[in-house]
Amino acid sequence: MVRMPTPRSSSVAEPVTAREAAKAQRRQDLLDAAARLFAERGFESVRLEDIGAACGISGPGIYRHFRGKAAVLTQILESASHGLLDGGRAAVAGRRPGEHALEALVEFHTDFALHRRDVIRVQDRDLGSVPDEERQDLIRVQRAYIDLWAEHIGVLHPDEDEAAAVFRAQAVFGLLNSTPRSVRRSPADRRTRRPALIAMAWGALRARSAVVA
Repeated sequence: MVRMPTPRSSSVAEPVTAREAAKAQRRQDLLDAAARLFAERGFESVRLEDIGAACGISGPGIYRHFRGKAAVLTQILESASHGLLDGGRAAVAGRRPGEHALEALVEFHTDFALHRRDVIRVQDRDLGSVPDEERQDLIRVQRAYIDLWAEHIGVLHPDEDEAAAVFRAQAVFGLLNSTPRSVRRSPADRRTRRPALIAMAWGALRARSAVVA
């Protein structure tokens, strides 16, 4: 089983006291609640107070953790994007380029898609609400993740160019990231759908095409 990416903290140091650990947990609870609410209602329809209420934290108390609603959205997507890139790089470390590395990436991204449905929906719908500078940073990280896949797809299909490899990677992401619509939240449904998602991803990766780019 490939390990899931862990949320990135905005702080470099790990909590060293029980109070700091509790604060870090409250911050993560707020991010999880926000992702769920943004996914259900859309970023514009959710108030900062709604996020706090979902965690039992008053509106003013949220400002101890985030300077505003846009900062919450940015942190959600930043954590996911860096988690995918860092986790993807860790997944392929020590693997032979091409098929063996792609096996690890497919399993890794499948598990992300099954467990982070809310984040996927927020990314699809609300990326445009992230402030411009932060959004450009997110796009750069996401492109690096695409390039990681494309590198190994190029080994699997040496007759195709880089554009074709990127196309294949994005097609696989589209398939795997369908989980907000295709997979229920229950652990049983996730377990059932996981093998099918992996098999379909491999079908897209291995398919031969005269014109892919």
